[in-house]
Amino acid sequence: MTEKYINANGIDLAYEEFGDPKDPVMLLIMGLGTQMTGWPVDFCAGLAAHGYRVIRFDNRDIGLSQKMDSLPTPRILKVMLFSRLKLPLTLPYTLDDMANDVVGLLDALNIESAHIVGASMGGMIAQLVAGHFPFRVLSLTSIMSTSGRKSLPGPDRKIALHMLRRPVKADAKLMHEHAMRTWRLIGSPAYPPTDEALSEKLNDSYQRSYYPAGHSRQMVAIMAGGDRSRVLKKIVAPTLVIHGKADPLVPVSGGVDTAQLIPGATLELIEGMGHDLPDELLPQFVELIRSNADKATAHL
Repeated sequence: MTEKYINANGIDLAYEEFGDPKDPVMLLIMGLGTQMTGWPVDFCAGLAAHGYRVIRFDNRDIGLSQKMDSLPTPRILKVMLFSRLKLPLTLPYTLDDMANDVVGLLDALNIESAHIVGASMGGMIAQLVAGHFPFRVLSLTSIMSTSGRKSLPGPDRKIALHMLRRPVKADAKLMHEHAMRTWRLIGSPAYPPTDEALSEKLNDSYQRSYYPAGHSRQMVAIMAGGDRSRVLKKIVAPTLVIHGKADPLVPVSGGVDTAQLIPGATLELIEGMGHDLPDELLPQFVELIRSNADKATAHL
């Protein structure tokens, strides 16, 4: 696939399309520090084969989309402290800003409404789009995400500490080792990729783009995102919530709470799934998302 570029919400975003341009649009939003290539080609092609124009894109500050170089890179520990003490924070940008990017992308591509699918941070962004811009969202799928309620358990402590200890130096070998360890910690225990497959995936991502400042700014946006309960209760689009029962980064209770807050949402909990999109589960994901999108079509 060849990336295209478009200005949306005042930001240059890189995106790719699969399927017939005349088909209904399914827009995919990826998670923290992850490029649009985190959506596997087979997954995108599978949705396109069911009659969707599938669009994946790089969020701001990551991949080949515009980098927010003029904005400060906050210190994660400082943000954690200020958030806990409820002190005012000056943020580079928020999840709401990123939701506006999504709507801006739809506007720029002359798309009136779309099926929205988001994973992890992308699920949070998708929830905000569905809650604040209901007429732009035909259906919503929130994968391995959460409602943001403070009462919910956070990530496994070992994983949280590991992610905070990201290498400071831009050393390819250190970054690769850290990334391998990260995905081994958060990945699906029932569907582990081989070392070779995981290493190749990470190398491809590194070669395409490496920009740790964007990862830090996106993490701050998540940390300051707060409770989305009120937004979730306003969502009217047919909603599917997918979550792995073995997710150590965003515990399954986050997915359960999300589904309970969204009126009429369908909850699909998957055994052995962690915080990733295993190749073995892609056909199941495609079928679940297609079925949820069909509900929206039936309502038209």
